[in-house]
Amino acid sequence: MSALTMALVGCGGNDIANNPLVKEWNTPYQTPPFSEIQLKHYEPAFDYAIEQNRADIDAIVNNTEAPTFENTIVAMERAGKLLNRVSGVFFVLNNCDTNDQMQEIANNITPKLTELGNDVSLNPELFKRVKAVYDQYERGELQLDQEDKMLLEETYKGFVRSGALLQGEQQELYRQYTTELAQLTLKFGQNALAATNAFTLNITDEAKVAELPDFVKEGLAADAKARGEQGWTVTLQAPSYGPFMTYSSQRDLKEQLYKAYNTRGIGGDSDNLEVIRRITELRLKIAQLLGYKCYADYVLEEKMAENTATVNGFLNELCVATLNYAHKDVKAVTEFAKTLGFEGELMPWDWGYYNEKYKEAKYSINDEQIKPYLELSKVKEAVFMLAGKLYGLTFTEVDNIDTYHPEATVYEVKDASDKLMAILYLDFFPRESKRAGAWMTEFRGVKTVDGVEQRPLVQLVMNFTKPTENTPSLLTFDEFTTFLHEFGHGLHGILAVGKYESINGTSVKRDFVELPSQIMENWATEKEFLDLWAKHYQTGEAMPAELIEKLVASKNYLAAYFNVRQLSFGMLDMAWHTLTEPYTGDVLAFEQKAVASTQVLPMVDGTAMGPAFTHIFSGGYATGYYGYKWAEVLAADAYSYFEEKGIFSEEVATKFRKEVLEQGGHKHPMELYQNFRGHKPQTKALIDQMNLK
Repeated sequence: MSALTMALVGCGGNDIANNPLVKEWNTPYQTPPFSEIQLKHYEPAFDYAIEQNRADIDAIVNNTEAPTFENTIVAMERAGKLLNRVSGVFFVLNNCDTNDQMQEIANNITPKLTELGNDVSLNPELFKRVKAVYDQYERGELQLDQEDKMLLEETYKGFVRSGALLQGEQQELYRQYTTELAQLTLKFGQNALAATNAFTLNITDEAKVAELPDFVKEGLAADAKARGEQGWTVTLQAPSYGPFMTYSSQRDLKEQLYKAYNTRGIGGDSDNLEVIRRITELRLKIAQLLGYKCYADYVLEEKMAENTATVNGFLNELCVATLNYAHKDVKAVTEFAKTLGFEGELMPWDWGYYNEKYKEAKYSINDEQIKPYLELSKVKEAVFMLAGKLYGLTFTEVDNIDTYHPEATVYEVKDASDKLMAILYLDFFPRESKRAGAWMTEFRGVKTVDGVEQRPLVQLVMNFTKPTENTPSLLTFDEFTTFLHEFGHGLHGILAVGKYESINGTSVKRDFVELPSQIMENWATEKEFLDLWAKHYQTGEAMPAELIEKLVASKNYLAAYFNVRQLSFGMLDMAWHTLTEPYTGDVLAFEQKAVASTQVLPMVDGTAMGPAFTHIFSGGYATGYYGYKWAEVLAADAYSYFEEKGIFSEEVATKFRKEVLEQGGHKHPMELYQNFRGHKPQTKALIDQMNLK
């Protein structure tokens, strides 16, 4: 009997000892045994793992030896191993394969996890030991390598930023605020998912879908059939909503869809308006308890940008540089729409249709032409090939590792020396149990303990166009770039190295984490890359050179418009989190004012993006959404290095791997970037890349 099993029997009896989330995993690479895990296992596993985590912390606090880096800082890093494992399974699945019971479990365990976090960060004896080690470091008494230094600094700052210096009543307020905030951010995400799933538009009149491309009609028909409906069903999931808005000329239906999409979280059972007000109020209260004027000041202190003034200046600089061009973009599409007989003011629900028509007229290109060359299985092979050319990686699908859903597939990732680098889970298609969007996460990260390295279990989740009875999954160009984007995050995890999981891989400052993903998007329009694999899924013919030329020529199509649209998201985020007093007014009015400077299409009364904006209200990007544009600047400058040396340059790829991907959070990101590129990034690089005219 193992030591772990003995402990389980001693502390919880056979039930907990046999819980598949808790017992030792005798699986390939210690991957989660998903087929053994049932809903009933989660809460007991969490309760036991929390108990073990508390025991780990007690052991550190009660250590009679003087505080050292090893017995305090490293011991804290290693504490909670079991809880990390249980959380890694549950919360990943709660995002990509949830149900009512999973959400109830999340509601039950979130207060317990918040309480544990507060009990650790507000433990005066524990902080006393951490501070003692930090003071030794400040006095120059410790010999630490770079990783050790960063772990110590992050641990100490983590305590201070989590209320360790607060006293008495302030600590109790901090507990109250963080506990409620955790519940509300969870509720926000649940409401957004429910609101997305609540609306569908069923069409039975064939005349209203006759103009749609076959791939769109097939998808809508498949959705209708799956729901037991006749005809064609449009949902608010991106692969359904987006193509219908792009290819349908049915203004009345599109207006209905647009308003449904942009009123998610407004009213009804899934209302998020009061949730937003309270989330931002609690964040403000926490920041002010800790001595900051607003929540943005608190968050940005630990970002690459470092302060509110820098972020606001950055967003405004980009807006000023591109806003007039964005208005020109809208004017050009509007004038073109008039040539097709459109009358009146172009509304947001008209935009997708006419900008697609204009793009087709200007460049003779559309998604219908491109999609046959972007069959998902071929795109996947191509992305794997790109990782092989750049970093020597190989990807082998395996069938001896459990998956959590029939649609998920699993791969062994190895390097050029045949060393296992990661296990990669891919999950491509939308379903009601999965939140919207695309993301990368991990069931576990990289760490090294006693010379033994733990390689990561990486997951990439997308919501791509589904295959139909007659057609395989054919990606839109946007879906293709999304795959590359998320795969860049995946590489950040796959290629990570280091001793401490908390500062490895994607555990970097939020406005730096998008660099590895944004840079990958550039290969989507590289002829040298496309020529290697882009073939028609039916004929096997290579993508014509003429089509590639059109694709390259159109890559900056409406660049200013899309840039300003993205800036509006960042500005809304900053508006909510630079509040210095709680906001009790109209959420929709607040949003209209916050994004007014970026509006190049008419605002629609009663609509808003905020009530379903999961990135900033439940997804960890609060005061961080600007980071997408920030990272675009980094990526534009960084990719120019590949353009200079060759898009498959081993020299540049090796340098990017060593100085960025492998480093994780071991150093300040500006230092990492300059080590790779040789200079600081400049906003001009992104503006130049847009080729505005």
